[in-house]
Parts: sequence; C-alpha cells; structure tokens
Amino acid sequence: MPYGSLIMTFWQQFSAVIARIPDAVTCVFQCVVDLLRDTLSPEARRGVAFTSAMISLSAKMAKADGVVTADEVAVVEKLFQVPPEEKRHVARLFNLAKQDIAGYEYYAKRIRALYETDMETLEDILDGLFVIATADGHLHDDELAFLQTVAAIFRVPEAAFHRIFARHAAGDARCPYAVLGLAPGADDATVKKAWRRLVSEHHPDRVQARGLPADFVRVATERVAAINAAYSAITRQAAA
Repeated sequence: MPYGSLIMTFWQQFSAVIARIPDAVTCVFQCVVDLLRDTLSPEARRGVAFTSAMISLSAKMAKADGVVTADEVAVVEKLFQVPPEEKRHVARLFNLAKQDIAGYEYYAKRIRALYETDMETLEDILDGLFVIATADGHLHDDELAFLQTVAAIFRVPEAAFHRIFARHAAGDARCPYAVLGLAPGADDATVKKAWRRLVSEHHPDRVQARGLPADFVRVATERVAAINAAYSAITRQAAA
C-alpha cells in the first residue's frame, strides 16, 4: 500500500474515534482510550492513543483563552501531517481538551498510566511537546514549567529531561555534550559510546516498530540529526 494511503487510513481511523466523543466530557484523552478498547487493531490503537495524547497535552499547554484558533491547530502540524479533510477532527480534540476543566496534571497522569512500562514513548511525547513549545523560536518560562511538571509526572529521569531540553535549546545555548547526556570534556571513548547508544535508541525504524504513527517518524529523524550534529561538533572541537 502506498505511503500516502497508509497515512490516510490512520487519519480516517483517528477521526472515526474522535467523532464518537461526547461534546461534554472530563479528560477527553481517557475517553479516547475507553473508546479504543473495543475498536481498531492493536497497532491502530497505539497510533491513535499516542496522537491523542500529543494533541491533548498540546492543547493543555496552550492558554485556555477561548475556542481553539487556527494558529494553535497549525502548531500540531509541526508533529503530524494532517490531511485537510481530517483537520476538523484534530481541531475538535484540541478544543475539547483545551476547555476541559480537568487540569493538565490529570491528563499527564492518565497518559502515564497508559504507558506505565514504556518510558520510550513517554519521552517521545515529551520531545514532541518541546517541538510545539519551541515552534515560535522561544521556550517561555510558563512552557518550561509545564514541561518540567509533565516530565515529573511521567517519571522521566532527570538526565533524559536535560538531554531533551538541550536538543531544543536555541543557538549557543545548545551544548553538544548535554545533547549526548555528558559533562563537558568527556573523553573520546565515552562520547562515542553515548553517541552510538542514543542513535540506536532513537532511530526512526525503532519508533515505527513501537507502533507510533508514520508521521511522527519525522520528529525522530530530526532527533537523530541533532544527536549526530552534537557528536560532530565535539569531534571537531577535539581535532582543532
């Protein structure tokens, strides 16, 4: 089946689930999970649940200042290539989560419960939130506080959080050693070992194998590029 057809099939499945959500619901993400229990294949359930988690927390990170705006939905497309005919379902999920009286901490706890033994996916969600938070070129203090709280609820190790933060730091603030989770001045063998481990852990093929949507592989590709760039910067410094 062509790649485009795979994407359309996934988004049609996603939209079918979102269309069944009541207009008034507490924790729309939990509602999605409940609806998925008796629908779709296991692989499709993983993809829809992950996408719903990303959109719901993205909405919670936005200010609750009224109905969803086109710009806010457009930010989601930093992560996913949404077909035009399915965008209204993304907007509906975003708006329901944004207006839900349940706080983002409650959402984060429900997502943590779903991925209790899957720290890799929880880190993927956190990484995606960083992509959205920095879409305007800046990471604001309230966004950083949001991300730190979500990471704590997810129980993401502090070292992993700092690696993710370093990848998304702007300009000169992006320390190549920090991207690899190392202290500045680490020896060559340690740098190479960390680089190889991170590239293996975050390779796009591994992301797809865990059942995440094909669209999200683009984020994984950019992540590996940042890891490779950090390694290259360190080796250039060592050779200078």
